[in-house]
Amino acid sequence: MLLIGERISVISKRIGAAMKERDAAPIIDMAKRQAAAGADYIDISIGPASKDGPELMEWLVTQVQAEVDKPICLDTTNAAAIEAGLKVHNGQAMINSTSGDVERMDSMIPLAAKYGAKIIGLTMTDKGIPRDANERVMIAAEILGRCMVEGVSPDDLYLDPLVLSITTAQSLQPPKETFEALTMFRELSDPQVHTVVGLSNISNGAPSKLKNMLTKIYLVFLMNHGLDSAILDPMDKDLMGVLRTSEIFRNDTLYFDSYLDPYLED
Repeated sequence: MLLIGERISVISKRIGAAMKERDAAPIIDMAKRQAAAGADYIDISIGPASKDGPELMEWLVTQVQAEVDKPICLDTTNAAAIEAGLKVHNGQAMINSTSGDVERMDSMIPLAAKYGAKIIGLTMTDKGIPRDANERVMIAAEILGRCMVEGVSPDDLYLDPLVLSITTAQSLQPPKETFEALTMFRELSDPQVHTVVGLSNISNGAPSKLKNMLTKIYLVFLMNHGLDSAILDPMDKDLMGVLRTSEIFRNDTLYFDSYLDPYLED
């Protein structure tokens, strides 16, 4: 399971202020803590960043990678900011994200090809989120086709079936649609595309006392339907313990008595 740490975001009061003030210390600290907790990529979300996006993303990537030996998931709708980050990035970056919207494919997928980056594909269009798994797969096929035309390997494409909050979307788009989409995505190409979700979306709006349980149980179901990557909080020890235990039962890794020790320590 490829893990993308979600904690560096402009919507965080502390991190957002650090970005605005160009104060690298809190950002680097969070990146280090996520890397130590098991993140494979560090997501850096700057939002639309319409004014100073390119300069900000270049600064963030440079600052973080000077201190943390992890690749970055560049998270913004600003294509110019994405390219600015890609130009200074060490190793294989990830673009978060493209979608089935033609303009977004036009702006993001060529950048993935040009810089050899991985890319997340959201299975939605400018018309919104599709109703069911079949519509998600149709959009996924369009994204995959465009990637192949541009020279992006299926192995570098991470399709996102779009997790919606259980508190508001269960009656209209039950979780089974996400599970079915994950299974169907894996049948689109050989080599297979990868799959990814924003895990915390499932519990948005739920009471704090329920969020942990909803997220953990949902993760197990997602993994059983082919999920192989997630944007999540790697510093959540309960969640990471469930993930590592699930990997053992799926025979993705070997059992040993101390496998949970990193997540049981105070």
